[in-house]
Amino acid sequence: MAPTQKGGDKAKKAAGALKKGSGRKATRVHNKVHFYKPTTLKLARNPTVVKKAVKPLPKMDAYKVIKFPLTTESAMKKIEDNNTLVFIVDVKSNKRQIKDAVNKLYAIKAAKVNTLIRPDGQKKAYVRLTQDYDALDVANRISII
Repeated sequence: MAPTQKGGDKAKKAAGALKKGSGRKATRVHNKVHFYKPTTLKLARNPTVVKKAVKPLPKMDAYKVIKFPLTTESAMKKIEDNNTLVFIVDVKSNKRQIKDAVNKLYAIKAAKVNTLIRPDGQKKAYVRLTQDYDALDVANRISII
C-alpha cells in the first residue's frame, strides 16, 4: 500500500533535518575548572513612584548654627584687642558652617574661626574678622555692647 500524504511529509521533514541539523545548539565545552557566571545587562533604576514627595529642609541653617553672641568681660577684651567676636554655636556645627553663618547674618567676612567645647557642653566660637571690618563697630551694630 502507498504511504499516505501525511506520512510522506513526516519522512521529508526528517530527511531535511538530517541534512541541515536539528537546529539545537551543541553543548558548550568548558575548559576551566571553575564556572564564572556570565555578566548580564545591568539597567539603571527607573522608579515609577517618587520616594519623597517634598525635599527635606537643610538641618543646619544660619539661625540654627549661631545661637547667641557672648558678652562676658573676656569676650569684650577679645573684641577690643584681637578684632574677634565670640559666639555660642550649635555643637554639631563645624568651622565652615560658622564662617558662612556669620557672613550671612551679619554681612562680615571672617578671617578664621577657632572653636572649643565648654565644660557645660556648649560650643564656643572665636570669629576673627578680616582687616576690612572692625569688631567694635560690628558689636555695636548687632547690639552686643
